[in-house]
Amino acid sequence: MATDGAPQTVIKPSSAAVQSADGQSTIERGTCYATYVYDVGYSIDLNLVERRGAQGTERETIKHKRKAPRYFEYQPAPLRINEPVDPIALGQFRTGAVADCVLYDFGAISVTYEIDIAGPLDRLASLSDQLYESKALQHDSRRRVDVFTQTYAEFISKSNISPLVEDYVIFQIAKMKSPIRPASLLETQSQQLAQILRSEQQTLSDQEVRDALSHHISFSTDDVTIIDWQAALVIDDEAEDVRTVLEFANVELLEMRYLDDQLDRVLDQSYRTLSQQSWRHFFSFRHSTRELRRLARLQMESAVLFEEVNNALKLLGDQYLARVYRLASQRLHIGEWDASILRKLHTVESIYSKMSDHQSTRRMELLEWIIIALIAISTILALLPGLH
Repeated sequence: MATDGAPQTVIKPSSAAVQSADGQSTIERGTCYATYVYDVGYSIDLNLVERRGAQGTERETIKHKRKAPRYFEYQPAPLRINEPVDPIALGQFRTGAVADCVLYDFGAISVTYEIDIAGPLDRLASLSDQLYESKALQHDSRRRVDVFTQTYAEFISKSNISPLVEDYVIFQIAKMKSPIRPASLLETQSQQLAQILRSEQQTLSDQEVRDALSHHISFSTDDVTIIDWQAALVIDDEAEDVRTVLEFANVELLEMRYLDDQLDRVLDQSYRTLSQQSWRHFFSFRHSTRELRRLARLQMESAVLFEEVNNALKLLGDQYLARVYRLASQRLHIGEWDASILRKLHTVESIYSKMSDHQSTRRMELLEWIIIALIAISTILALLPGLH
């Protein structure tokens, strides 16, 4: 995998430093959060779901660790539903007894499982490997989403579960058994941390280690957040706000993937429609009018969904969380997805304009032929004897 920026010098710790770090590489308190995101429809009426009285529901808010203005929040706030779970085994680990299901008004649902990770740090590479495309968690999360869509079908607009799923893992280390600065852990245990983020148990190259750890950010000397494309490692006692931003970035990624896939299908169908134009449709405008309406509706729905997802989280005020979001966006390539979607929306708009112009041209041509026919008929009638 390519590295970002110029080559960096790898700092290899001395053997004494490694031995010291090994004695401090035991997690006293920590939790792994495995999240699976699905798109279930065009929109969800969260107010009606909440009023239905689903057990354990609450509005999702960002619990700020730092000072932040009130307007740094979700608009509108998602709805969280806590559901009981029969613990799922993942090697030597097991999930907790509760799954957090978060519902977003633009039609997305995320299901998050918690796993206790107290113990030696080097066990986390094995857990990360177990979580990589875990069939057990994917099956359980999909089952819960299916049950939800059946239970609240009347509150979901255009209910249809997309086959796309976005999974992401956040390892939060709240406290180590022996005090160690996150910067020191990042330096002395870089190989282990990279293996955790990349779900690899084999020794990684220096280049791969640098790339895995390249996107990290800290607010103080006692915390660090390392963001990779399939997992993140957060060393912080209170990191709920950071986790919330990272989870939303993955919800946004799923919606961008879904929207990009939908626009691909729209473009393919529009191309087929244009290429299949024939004289059979020349005197019938019903077919082209129907296609224009369909294209306009899909264009509008795609544009609205794009704006709703991008405006769901107000990234103003809390500068640190805004930087965390920008770093996650860079790592997940959300900017590239946004650019691709905008380009395809412009293409759809161009196709709509061409189809509309083509229909108008055909109408004008048909009108001209009608006028010519009427002139010909009146001329013939004028020349025929006895008809005037």
